[in-house]
Amino acid sequence: MTASSDRAFAADYPALWPLGTRWEDNDHYGHVNNVTYYSFFDTAVNGWLMHTTGVDIRQLSAIGVVAETSCRYHRELSFPDALQVGLSVEKLGTRSIVYALALFREAPDDRLELAATGRFVHVYVDAQTRTPVAIPAEIESAARTLIIPS
Repeated sequence: MTASSDRAFAADYPALWPLGTRWEDNDHYGHVNNVTYYSFFDTAVNGWLMHTTGVDIRQLSAIGVVAETSCRYHRELSFPDALQVGLSVEKLGTRSIVYALALFREAPDDRLELAATGRFVHVYVDAQTRTPVAIPAEIESAARTLIIPS
């Protein structure tokens, strides 16, 4: 499988999740602050999971907690940019999922311009005890649809 930073096109991702930048995302320099990109990744993964499974994932007996994130910036974003977040699964384990993600800016000519690539790791834990457990069946089934064949 190619590294997420090598996937530069929206067609390289099995799913796209739409998001918009907000006025408050811009920093003093007039562009979206770097930490906000992580929020975009988190929102897209969890929003896509809830939409795809039809389940409020916050109500499951096991929840995904973020164990690791990374982001490589390719171009600036600014309010009021419209975005598409590309989602794919790099690795599906028994207790964790490694997502390869990308942020694309919707350009005026309908192209999607790569703004960032990232990695996002969910480790599943019991909602009460916070001890590692198996990925819930609904989540695993949805995540399988994001695996890109090698």
